[in-house]
Amino acid sequence: MDESAREESARPADRLSAVPPTSAEELMALVAKGDERAFERLYDQLAGPVYGLVRRIVRDPAQSEEVAQEVLVELWKTATRYSPAKGSVLNWAMTLAHRRAVDRVRSARASTERERKATFEAARGRPFDEVAESVATRLERSQVRRCLKTLTELQRESVLLAYYQGYTYREVADVLDTPQGTVKTRLRDGLIRLRDCLGVTA
Repeated sequence: MDESAREESARPADRLSAVPPTSAEELMALVAKGDERAFERLYDQLAGPVYGLVRRIVRDPAQSEEVAQEVLVELWKTATRYSPAKGSVLNWAMTLAHRRAVDRVRSARASTERERKATFEAARGRPFDEVAESVATRLERSQVRRCLKTLTELQRESVLLAYYQGYTYREVADVLDTPQGTVKTRLRDGLIRLRDCLGVTA
């Protein structure tokens, strides 16, 4: 009888220990040990918020999906580095997502600039008038780039995103992780400095 009672009292505890973890923090602890099932469940929890943040910054759906996948793979690979003391798993994932999304935007901008330079090089074989126009355009760009260097980093990033990438104030604020009001002020100040610089060198 006593033995039976001991078995009965052990069963609830066994059932309790068999309950799978549900919080991202519990799942991350298992992921750090290489638990693929835990990662699948963590993926389901984080995929939506991560993609949403990346989509607001990158804008292009296909690229956003790609960046979101990169973020989730990075979570899998670096799970052992996570510490609850640094904040929630969601916050950690969103920080990684923000960083990768901004990197993708900057990479796209650099790629666009390389394409413009390649276009100029290709213009060398065209008639004189077309080449002259290309040279003038290149000089304008060179002048603008030189003047952009006179701006603060935040002013320069804001101007490039808003006027060269077509981002709204809110989207620029998301990309730079800066309050929208600050972005508006930096844009205004940056454009004034840019205008003055271009006016002096014209």
